[in-house]
Amino acid sequence: MPAIVVVGAQWGDEGKGKATDQLGDRVDYCVRYSGGNNAGHTVVVDGERYALHLLPSGILNPDCVPVIGNGVVVDLDVLLSEIEGLAVRGVDASHMLISANSHIITTYHQVIDKVTERFLGKARIGTTGRGVGPAYSDKVNRIGLRIQDLFDASILRQKVEAALEQKNHLLVKVYNRREIDPAEVTEHLLSHAEWIRPHVVDVSALLNEALDAGKVVLFEGAQAHHLDVDHGTYPYVTSSNPVAGGACVGTGVGPTRIDRVVGIAKAYTTRVGEGPMPTELLDSNGDKLREAGIEFGTTTGRKRRCGWFDALVVQAAARANAFTDIFLTKLDVLTGWEKIPVCVGYQVNGIRQDSMPLTQSEFHHAVPIYEELDGWTEDISSCREFDELPKNTQVYVSRLEELCGARISGIGVGPSREQSIVVNDLL
Repeated sequence: MPAIVVVGAQWGDEGKGKATDQLGDRVDYCVRYSGGNNAGHTVVVDGERYALHLLPSGILNPDCVPVIGNGVVVDLDVLLSEIEGLAVRGVDASHMLISANSHIITTYHQVIDKVTERFLGKARIGTTGRGVGPAYSDKVNRIGLRIQDLFDASILRQKVEAALEQKNHLLVKVYNRREIDPAEVTEHLLSHAEWIRPHVVDVSALLNEALDAGKVVLFEGAQAHHLDVDHGTYPYVTSSNPVAGGACVGTGVGPTRIDRVVGIAKAYTTRVGEGPMPTELLDSNGDKLREAGIEFGTTTGRKRRCGWFDALVVQAAARANAFTDIFLTKLDVLTGWEKIPVCVGYQVNGIRQDSMPLTQSEFHHAVPIYEELDGWTEDISSCREFDELPKNTQVYVSRLEELCGARISGIGVGPSREQSIVVNDLL
């Protein structure tokens, strides 16, 4: 049975939650392997909209075990609130499991995140201010806190004091903020120890044993390829590795165990925060896409920048992640346009390029070259088979598949769980 990795093919918000939820009732374990609560997945089930930030989308399927891997940084207040919020709505998350090696986002990470972003001014990255970047920085600097540290108060206290020794100097002397009391931070963190203890496991052992037993494991990335700290549009990226390879690092499952890699691509392009986006529309078409697609951040509520489909962006993601399949989402949003442009190349300093430029500077100056395809006016939200789609819609999907270099195996035609077309089975 397969191990499947789900990866965003653009700049996030592609609808990974919907694609993951589609497979959920056939999946035994659903695993978040990167990111923090700066990510948000929206899933609609029976007309009910669920916004998930740390818990994997598989949480909405009672037979699927939700797992948070070591590659995730965890705000324990947010995680507890999310679990309690789902319980109120009748969704049981008590079977959630979390790696002992997952790092913790603390209050001081959030403070550092916000004051640093404010200090940068026009050079800001566009973070969510959730403390994710500083938590990953501490992880790499080897002064981070892990879930397992909650169970040794003495060690936790020492680690918090060590982490704050430098940070308090920075807050007071550079940012003119008051220092943070290590005792308060430690006490707050220890208040989470007992409720989280029963959920803590060795995720690597758990998942490898599950795969040995023939179970289906779905690895769910946060954000997307072009927000990856190594492969994305740096520095306008996240602080982790959402790429498919991150599933191995973020869970302790080796690469030879991965069977399928599914790229999730929106039928147009969106981005939140700063950074280059060649197909961004700053006109009425951009506004129309935003309103029709309800393009507002799940986590922040910020307006998403909207533009036409950029085939080169998805093509680069397909190559680096070795997509076996693509799940195309929000195709219904494009209904009503007479012509739908698709970016098939860039002009950079007067020279055509048919793949993403080598440098960030070139990409920043890239001007999209469009190929126009005929649009459609028919309502496609009730289509459940590819052949039911209007002819122009079929041509649009087939052309994207040709441009991106991976087969399109699923299509989203509406927000609800059932509003999907399966072209090729992903399991």
